[in-house]
Amino acid sequence: MDWDLFQSLHAVLDTGSLSAAARQRGLTQPTLGRHIEALEQRLGASLFTRSPRGLQPTELALSLRDHLAEMSAAAGAAVRDASGAADGIAGAVRITASEIMGVEVLPAMMAAFRHKHPEVEIELALSNRPQDLLRRDADIAVRMMRPTQNALLARKIGMVGLGFYAAPDYIERCGAPQSMQDIDDHPIVGYDRDIPRIAAIDGLDIAVNREMFSFRSDNDLAQLAAVRAGYGVGAVQHTIARRCGLTPVMPASFGFELELWVAMHENLKGARRMRLMFDHLVEGLSAFVAEGRAA
Repeated sequence: MDWDLFQSLHAVLDTGSLSAAARQRGLTQPTLGRHIEALEQRLGASLFTRSPRGLQPTELALSLRDHLAEMSAAAGAAVRDASGAADGIAGAVRITASEIMGVEVLPAMMAAFRHKHPEVEIELALSNRPQDLLRRDADIAVRMMRPTQNALLARKIGMVGLGFYAAPDYIERCGAPQSMQDIDDHPIVGYDRDIPRIAAIDGLDIAVNREMFSFRSDNDLAQLAAVRAGYGVGAVQHTIARRCGLTPVMPASFGFELELWVAMHENLKGARRMRLMFDHLVEGLSAFVAEGRAA
């Protein structure tokens, strides 16, 4: 079997469409479609069915999904490992982080690292779902939770505090809730379908559910943008809120903290560029946490 064909299958399973998969792989859509057809001929079975909702993977395709993800992660790790000698600096480092950290916090740290080590290529994968470091989906992870996998080199940076915030123009137009009892009088920015994250929110005297949010999105960047635009009140990290010029709302009534960790596979600690990046992130994120405590 041609691994190139399986890469195309993995891309379709990952993106959900031929066009998106073709863009991901840097191929034309007809070429990628021929890859799927060739693979179906060699396997002697269909991999997708077409419906009004688009391509639907068959049981055979779904049975291959996890294997292909592991193969893709291993191939990506091999390319990164081969991009530079273990005792050298040149090469690629793949970092995974949440959407908020990856957009609002890490870019400045990546720029500072680039200034000191221009030989290092940086890959940044943003997802609120933990990436598998043992499978080498990424080399280094910045996580807002304690790592649970063994064989990881992990460093707890500290606690990141969150609270309710609103844009100054919203406060000027609508005032601010003074207690949890009148929070229903204000539009709240929050989650849509991410039920586990809704259930994990703590620190409220009222039940947290999807219906309490009048602006719903599972994208943290969209939530932050809505708060900054003056839509209403939302939970924001203290340091990011201050950088954005947001106004705290009911600071004595609502707030919670999340753990901040940096982790990587322990086998990578011998690679110089990995260790340099790990230590750089620990230093930069420690300063970020300290900034939140100082204000």
